[in-house]
Amino acid sequence: MDRISALRNVEDALTAFEAGEADLTATERRVAAVLRTYATTFEGDDAVYRATGDPPIDGRVVVAPSAPAARERVAAVAGVDEGSLDVFEVERV
Repeated sequence: MDRISALRNVEDALTAFEAGEADLTATERRVAAVLRTYATTFEGDDAVYRATGDPPIDGRVVVAPSAPAARERVAAVAGVDEGSLDVFEVERV
């Protein structure tokens, strides 16, 4: 799914919510599904990586040009000290 398609799908979900055709829970699920699809079919020079390890790292997904860059981005968004980088792994999605 390209970026424009993802944005259109999110817009459709918001439109349905605003029209009363969907509740917040259904809208959240739909938007999350769009984002997951977009992330797993990401089209760009970078790749998508998922982290595994202890909370708050486990399950974090980032876009990065390499695995080492992904590790740094995961640590940054999770608020983990860079000294803790060896306690988790990243794999390309």
